[in-house]
Amino acid sequence: MNRQNDVSLPEGTKARGVYLALRDQIMSGRVSDGETLPTEQRLAESHGVSRVTVRKALDVLADAGLIKRRAGSGTTVCAPADHQRTAMNFNTLMPQLVEMGNKTTARLLSFAYETSPDYVTRAMGWDTPQMVQVATRVRQVDETPFSHLTTYVPAHIAENYSENDLATQPLFSLLERSGVQIVNAHQTVSATLAGPEVALALGVAVGSALLSLDRVVRDVDGSGVEYLSALYRPDMFRLEMPLTRVGQQNERHWEPAIGQMNGDVQ
Repeated sequence: MNRQNDVSLPEGTKARGVYLALRDQIMSGRVSDGETLPTEQRLAESHGVSRVTVRKALDVLADAGLIKRRAGSGTTVCAPADHQRTAMNFNTLMPQLVEMGNKTTARLLSFAYETSPDYVTRAMGWDTPQMVQVATRVRQVDETPFSHLTTYVPAHIAENYSENDLATQPLFSLLERSGVQIVNAHQTVSATLAGPEVALALGVAVGSALLSLDRVVRDVDGSGVEYLSALYRPDMFRLEMPLTRVGQQNERHWEPAIGQMNGDVQ
């Protein structure tokens, strides 16, 4: 994506909103490669804006190579090549994480030791803030970034591996190498918008929708050994949850099909 063109649409403007909406449709595959977009008038009506506003958004999409505009033939979508989205089975998460770490590359953006922020302290179950290693990485597939990961690990565990180790090996492998016996984790999934730094790292527009995942990992003693704050590009990552129909008669309902659920990778 052309970062300079993105800057040409200031945050909060209607044109930027239209641009982000159309871009997300293209990147997510909801609008197929070669498909013709509605006319400027129809787009203006559907987004509740003027044709001038729509035209500004389309100009930026064209500059980014996501559409082609030809007089008399309409606006054609030029969707980027498909990327296989990451999907992991919860029941075999550990070995899959190691395998994914061997197939992808990680770029270390920052590395430091500092006092745990309040939300990490609470999530880990600590009475007082602790010294933690804070590392931010971007994981890539074929040089395309798909996740922005910030991890918080207690200093007495993190001292067992180096900054270089973290830049070249999956964190789960390093934790296990440090003698940590991971037993369980609790994670929450939501959505958020990309801020300037994250947008730059992931190669998306500021304000783009991202999948947000927070996870607390615990060892055999129930102690928190890692807090993960992860942001994923929705065009590169998905959560899948197969469902099965259970129950009798009027009480039949959907439940997750245990053993088939897919999740994330770090």
